[in-house]
Amino acid sequence: MLAPSEGASRLTKITKTIVRRVVDDTVPDNLPGDLHPVLRRTYRARQVYAPQELDRSFERLLPPTRLKDIDRAVLLLLELLTLRGRIVVVGDFDADGATSSALVVRALRQMGAAHVEFLVPNRFEYGYGLTPEIVALAAERKPDLIITVDNGISSVEGVATARSRGIRVLITDHHLPGSILPDADAMVNPNQPGDTFPSKHLAGVGVAFYLMAALRARLRAAGWFAERNIPEPKVAQWLDLVALGTVADLVPLDHNNRILVAQGLARMGAGRLSEGIRALVAVSGRNVERLTTSDLGFCLAPRLNAAGRLADMSLGIECLLTDDPARAMAIAAQLDSLNRERRAIEAEMQSQALAAVDSLRLDGAALPRGVCLYDVAWHQGVIGLVASRIKERLHRPVVAFAPGSERELKGSARSIPGLHIRDALDAVATRHPGLLTRFGGHAMAAGLTLPAVHLERFREAFEDEVSRRLSDDDLQGRVVSDGELTDDDLNVALADLLRHAGPWGQNFPEPLFDGVFEVLERNVVGERHLKLFVRQQGRRRLEAIGFHLAPDGTAPEWTRIHAAYRLDVNDYRGTRALQLVLEHVEPLG
Repeated sequence: MLAPSEGASRLTKITKTIVRRVVDDTVPDNLPGDLHPVLRRTYRARQVYAPQELDRSFERLLPPTRLKDIDRAVLLLLELLTLRGRIVVVGDFDADGATSSALVVRALRQMGAAHVEFLVPNRFEYGYGLTPEIVALAAERKPDLIITVDNGISSVEGVATARSRGIRVLITDHHLPGSILPDADAMVNPNQPGDTFPSKHLAGVGVAFYLMAALRARLRAAGWFAERNIPEPKVAQWLDLVALGTVADLVPLDHNNRILVAQGLARMGAGRLSEGIRALVAVSGRNVERLTTSDLGFCLAPRLNAAGRLADMSLGIECLLTDDPARAMAIAAQLDSLNRERRAIEAEMQSQALAAVDSLRLDGAALPRGVCLYDVAWHQGVIGLVASRIKERLHRPVVAFAPGSERELKGSARSIPGLHIRDALDAVATRHPGLLTRFGGHAMAAGLTLPAVHLERFREAFEDEVSRRLSDDDLQGRVVSDGELTDDDLNVALADLLRHAGPWGQNFPEPLFDGVFEVLERNVVGERHLKLFVRQQGRRRLEAIGFHLAPDGTAPEWTRIHAAYRLDVNDYRGTRALQLVLEHVEPLG
């Protein structure tokens, strides 16, 4: 088992190679004839061949009717609203769970629910999901119905406990189900057996949105709003929450999710967003009118997640629920402070983790295919981020562990293309009964709990399973490029075009290009960021920035580089200039 070592070099990194996406030129497309050639090439590389796949209008959304049990769920909610029943929404402690909770609470209140509260488990006391302990806590509020958001599909015991107390349960979730499903009153999850909804990649907040939209439609058809003189809510007003939660949860951006995110970003850009998200944008130093998926994923989501990682996600949900601008800014400032604390904790843990890996390599051993890391002092709210960072450096599946409850360890796993991490954990559990207490997750991320005494056994079982599923070739680090751009393509117009051609995200990556450049000038900005002036093929001078490419504060003496880069626009005092954002650099001299 890897453990921190003070004397290691902390420079462990798998060498990455720039490779270019393969575009199948034999497949015809019906994309618009006037589409920029670079954009056409980019779309084709992502298997987009038809113009309707580029249509991000709200009308192109898949209808909710194909979600299994959604009619049953709507009828259950209609009954609760009619009887003025008490509803408790039980969420998850990440950004998807927070946005899901806020959306359902907001929507139900707007549709006339008399008593709606939310409850989010404190990860350090109760763990994930609708556990029997959370049901007992919810029961103190005397609910008639518990609605789970972004969890519940694996909460067999929790649902049974609720039913035994006379509490009905409506599950909304998007995680993969286990072999046994909970005996809920209704269950909406595109990944449950028998569900024919074409998009299996909805985030938890996407599922919640679909349910609330279906309920709104049913109430409107029944004359509910007119009879009670309630303003009929517009479902589009919840799309800022949907966009944030969808991007934050790293679900694949298939066409349906791209519509949800694009519509949410458009509303935000037009100034139609909740006060909580507006405040998060402000403390992040972003511009509401120019928000992108990167801003949502790397600026807003970490601040929201910080509440669940270090404190209580109730704070994040309150931020998303308040309509008071001053209250929203005060909470957002707290979340920003928590995020700074989270970054400091993560940096120390990441340093220790890299030192542990370095120590192993210095001993002459090959890196394991599946890396397991543990330290008794690690913070369980941050291990997922550490696993993600180490996975990026080593290009290997990583599980990071921290102490959980007494005699238990909490683990967070991150994977690479080619290994479905939740399925791998399922295989480990099947081959080694009793090894894992619980687990769940997605293709690329999962969580698990196991007795501390089983740590070494798990490491061996995980290594065996990863070795079965991944080849040596799978473990080679690759930076995937959309090819080379000519000097004529390197301009602000193309950068703007690509910016608005997404939304870009998981499984629909932002265009990345590569080329060989001569380095004309180099210096360090912001202590560890590398500012370069380069030129391609001896032509015009271009500005480039490489974030975190000067970790020791000194500029490397490069004269020529092969770089993978994104196109961006540096807007400084009203002057807009092209900027290359360097994602990977291979020195050539």
